[in-house]
Amino acid sequence: MTVRSRSDIPAARRVVVKVGSSSISGDNAGQIEPLVTALAELHGRGSEVILVSSGAIATGMPYLKLDSRPDDLATQQAAAAVGQNVLIYRYQDSLDRYDIVAGQVLLTAGDLEHPTPRSNAKRALHRLLGLRILPIINENDTVATHEIRFGDNDRLASLVTQLVGADLLVLLSDVDALYTRPPLEPGAERIAHVPYGDALHGVKIGSVGTGLGTGGATTKVAAARLATSAGAAVLLAGTPQVGEALAGGQVGTFFDAAPAAAPVSTPVSSSV
Repeated sequence: MTVRSRSDIPAARRVVVKVGSSSISGDNAGQIEPLVTALAELHGRGSEVILVSSGAIATGMPYLKLDSRPDDLATQQAAAAVGQNVLIYRYQDSLDRYDIVAGQVLLTAGDLEHPTPRSNAKRALHRLLGLRILPIINENDTVATHEIRFGDNDRLASLVTQLVGADLLVLLSDVDALYTRPPLEPGAERIAHVPYGDALHGVKIGSVGTGLGTGGATTKVAAARLATSAGAAVLLAGTPQVGEALAGGQVGTFFDAAPAAAPVSTPVSSSV
């Protein structure tokens, strides 16, 4: 079905949900359970659900006795190798309450930019969904170099949305909506709705993340534009709001889908 408003969300046929590193690692690791509860409720209504989850490097950092995100590629890869294992275990442990099985899918930008691996990824995801498995996708940080990275999982989520023909992309983070200026600045106002094609003139969009992840409002707006141009609606919301967001509540920022899907080539720049 086509998601044209928040009220359509509970009946969406196929939904991609992306969650950022800072929302499910460190002191916020406890947010995995309510996130899984919301995904399980959507899954239980018959929707096909894909989770794009950041957090492998952030989750692995304590096991490598690191106090901050490493700058060098080799240590990032090592942290990701450890953290991805722990992260998928935490998700599956929480999903067990609902008798839902997760399927881990690790991708690089090259996998979606070249026809053969892109076709393989698409076929695997469609089969997992057909088997009622919940795919959990992350960038394959252990093998991805700076030159072949997506850059952020917001962009990865928008490309996956295109790949599987999802009706809705939900971008979750530690910020609950798009604002007219960075939310901590005086005078910042929440933007509840963004019509398709709105250039957001006069909106001051920040690009700074939390230090654990690599995204920010800039990457989310770019991801929303990519997904909406492919015919999917986009909802930007805070991770604690996920249950209300997936139930069609009046939270976050809703981006209208294009009236008809427009072809978008990959790779796509993440600039706003």
